[in-house]
Amino acid sequence: MKIVLVTGASKSVGYEVVKALLQSDESYHVFLGSRSLERGQQAVLTLRNECADSLGPRDKGCALKECPNCFNTVEAIQVDIASDLSIEKAFETVKASVGRIDVLINNASVIKDLDYVRGKASLRESFTSSYDVNVAGTHVMTWTFMPLLLQSYDPRLIFVTGLDTFEESAREDFPLRPLERGWPKKVELETVGYRCTKTALNMLMLDYHHKLQVDGVKVWCVGPGFLATDVGEGANHPSIGGRLLKSVVEGKRDGDTGRFIVKDGMATTTNCILHYR
Repeated sequence: MKIVLVTGASKSVGYEVVKALLQSDESYHVFLGSRSLERGQQAVLTLRNECADSLGPRDKGCALKECPNCFNTVEAIQVDIASDLSIEKAFETVKASVGRIDVLINNASVIKDLDYVRGKASLRESFTSSYDVNVAGTHVMTWTFMPLLLQSYDPRLIFVTGLDTFEESAREDFPLRPLERGWPKKVELETVGYRCTKTALNMLMLDYHHKLQVDGVKVWCVGPGFLATDVGEGANHPSIGGRLLKSVVEGKRDGDTGRFIVKDGMATTTNCILHYR
């Protein structure tokens, strides 16, 4: 059985990758990481019902940790990547429970741009708080859990990127309308800080890829695309991202380690940084 930890998994893409793994023919125990333990536990209950309904009577009770006949299982764990103490407590919990992880999926992130738009934070605060969680928090989470990942016979490390590349932003169908002349601009969906942090994860991934090659750790950035999340209402369903991440976990993209991959290939805009120096 493979042990997977997914951060920010109580909803959206994180939730969907947990669901996809629970419905897999392969064997998993998934730690569903959530900033709120209560929301994480509620997500586990919902997953139990959804997985049981979709898999049929034979697998009723799927995803219920206490069920001895479950094929795959899930367990909520409280982890707030903005807090070093929370990360350390989660580490100790997993270490005492199973002693290793096989896959770490760094999915948790926040969007602070709207705090500035709504007058709740300064422009600088909206940027620095986003980097503190999405980049520094992800780095600390990865660094802290690395001893458990290195206990795996097939360690995998995944950074979930987002609306982050110049190529995406330049597309004609990118979901932002042309702006009028003048300053400041009236932007309906301000996500520049969030997108910058997701781009920073590309370099963080490359650094871990470089450092961990000798340890046999497979590392990727994965871009699920513009999905129906907190950023993109009305876009494609987040289950698309869940299935993409599941395919990476299950070895479908092993030939693309150290790269930023998307559903139909690789994101070409990161080619300029694919060769680490």
